[in-house]
Amino acid sequence: MRRRLSGWAAVLAVGGALAAAAAAETLNVQVREATLRVSASTLARPVATVPYGETVTVEQRSGGWAQIKTAAGAVGWVHESALTKKRIRLQAGEETVASGASAQEVALAGKGFSEEIEKEYRKTNQNMDYSWVDRLERMAVAPNRLMDFLREGGLKAPGGEQ
Repeated sequence: MRRRLSGWAAVLAVGGALAAAAAAETLNVQVREATLRVSASTLARPVATVPYGETVTVEQRSGGWAQIKTAAGAVGWVHESALTKKRIRLQAGEETVASGASAQEVALAGKGFSEEIEKEYRKTNQNMDYSWVDRLERMAVAPNRLMDFLREGGLKAPGGEQ
């Protein structure tokens, strides 16, 4: 009887491991470059970057963030908006997401501003100078500069990161 129970225990353990592996969710990065962070916060220290189109495995979720693992083994947190279930097609000159949205459209949608809305706004506001808006859209803050800013200001990122 003792042998039988240990045999069933082994079957259950293997079954549990297989179920956990099957439950692992795989997603694709839908932004140009996703920054992996040590905790679920935009202000948390970056640990790695993941390029557009890479498939990742979700380890856990928390408040709109996903802890992911890359094929190279890097683990960190990214905001769920950077991920999609849709398969990414990397073909030059074609739309990049199977749904038909281009990378630029995904970025604009994230800002709540579609290309059509921008065209209409520009048409009704022709005397406005859009050069500063265009310049602002091209600006990017390097993660290390953001961390320097936090450190110099004595600020702490949510979760205790400094």
